[in-house]
Amino acid sequence: MNGASAAAPRTLVVWIPDWPLLAAQLAGEVPEGLPAALLAKGRITACSAEARAAGVVRGLRLRDAQARCPGLAALPADPERDAREFEPVVAALEEAFPGVHVLRPGLVAVRARGAVRFYGSEPEAGGAALEAASRLGLEVRAGIADSVFAAEQAARTTTELAPVRIVASGTARAFLAPLPVAVLGDPQLASLLSRLGLGTLGAFAALPAPEVRSRFGAGGLEAHARARGEDPRTAAPRVPPVAHEQSAEFEPGLARVDQIAFAVRPTAEAFVEALRRDGLACTELRVQITDESGSRSERCWGHPHHFGAGEVVDRVRWQLQAGAPSAQQKEQARQDGRTRQDDQTPHDAQRPDDSQHPDDSQRTPWRPAGSQLEAPVVRVRLSPERTDRIGRRGQSLFGGMDERLDHGLRRLQTMLGHGSVVQPRPRGGRLLAERNLLVPWGEAVPEGTAARAGQPWPGSVPEPAPATVFTEPVPVRLLTAEGQELTADARGRLAGAPAWFCPTPAAARRSVLHWAGPWPLRERWWDAAKARRAERLQIVDSEGEAWLLLGESGSWRAEARYD
Repeated sequence: MNGASAAAPRTLVVWIPDWPLLAAQLAGEVPEGLPAALLAKGRITACSAEARAAGVVRGLRLRDAQARCPGLAALPADPERDAREFEPVVAALEEAFPGVHVLRPGLVAVRARGAVRFYGSEPEAGGAALEAASRLGLEVRAGIADSVFAAEQAARTTTELAPVRIVASGTARAFLAPLPVAVLGDPQLASLLSRLGLGTLGAFAALPAPEVRSRFGAGGLEAHARARGEDPRTAAPRVPPVAHEQSAEFEPGLARVDQIAFAVRPTAEAFVEALRRDGLACTELRVQITDESGSRSERCWGHPHHFGAGEVVDRVRWQLQAGAPSAQQKEQARQDGRTRQDDQTPHDAQRPDDSQHPDDSQRTPWRPAGSQLEAPVVRVRLSPERTDRIGRRGQSLFGGMDERLDHGLRRLQTMLGHGSVVQPRPRGGRLLAERNLLVPWGEAVPEGTAARAGQPWPGSVPEPAPATVFTEPVPVRLLTAEGQELTADARGRLAGAPAWFCPTPAAARRSVLHWAGPWPLRERWWDAAKARRAERLQIVDSEGEAWLLLGESGSWRAEARYD
């Protein structure tokens, strides 16, 4: 044992197994007691005990996991949800151990010396961590060792009957030696070490440090230190964040939208005032509504500037009026999400279907302000999802949004509803109508929408885009010189040259002066039920108007007009 390891402070690590999945259950997104898993990049990242019993393991593709467990409920991983649901756990641990250091959601570290002095011994300190988490109904594991990494591995090697493991001082390297190199958390390094015959931490730790640096670089040297029980990380106490969220409790529950909006106004005013005292303005608001049946509706709302009390109340009212999706709708959405994940191929990465705004599907009827809800609401929680300094939210000195215009649009939105005022934003797609996304005023554009809009879309029309794009393509007629309907074969070749054009089926003919194309449009060729074959043409008629035409199933429609 060298001086570095001797001077290292003892560390207590508290670990909650499968925290991402547990966070999803706490958020009401995954049913308890059923096989469930979380997905990232098409692979399983966490799974429940029921799923593991059926043979599901981390790293499996969704298709393979569903083959082993047909009833598997899968949903995307959400790091923000993990962190949000972990905050109450950290608060509970801080009551027992001041100076908690969050390594990641589900894993925290504490300097053991202060805890041991207070509780009397290391086993008692570990037991206090278990007791603090048990008040929240959670089962946790704890480990104590000479370094953060060793304490984490001690916690991970505990059992349900012995949830606390203590690695004696000075024995961290010997404890880590038989563990596989995969526990270092670097798959690329672990694969390389395994190919070199260094399958355990002990074999890796036996290498000289200078040789490790020259061969594996700074990252490899840091991993080498962890393998030797000399983790350079320390448990740095965090500064607890100031709690800005506010809640309104209703006993008994309120079942009318207008009653709830009126009752939540004092809470909204307190929410905005508390942020103002700290020099902050809320630019993105999370509203969580819980009814007496336990169902929870949760949504993030954006604002072009920052929220005032009246605008907070408006968002609560709009969320109530839109309503939460029914159980049947949730199940259908889950099945749709599973199908998209399961069928994903390299060709899927640029499908226009997957770039829909969250509001484009699963819409529920809009309820009047005085209508009855399906279940009385017992709690409304307001929390700032994103804040900014008040000084930064002022009117731009040169340009920017006119304050009067913004005020007028928000007034219209208040009177007519959340989706009544929209702003266009570009998104990905092959058809022109697909490339236009209408976002409610004040809402942020869905993440990744702008990036997808700039990606190549085979079959799309190059710039410049037409000035007039029809929401629904207009039926037209395109004829050959003999007056026959113009058709295209399976390879996209036209039966003849376009000679006559009718802007509506009953309109008089116009001669075609110029034309270009056709350009084939092929979508979902792998899916017989949803496959699409079409051709595009650009024409200029005798009236001097230019058109973009879409030919499909023997008929033509005008997709846009060049004004």
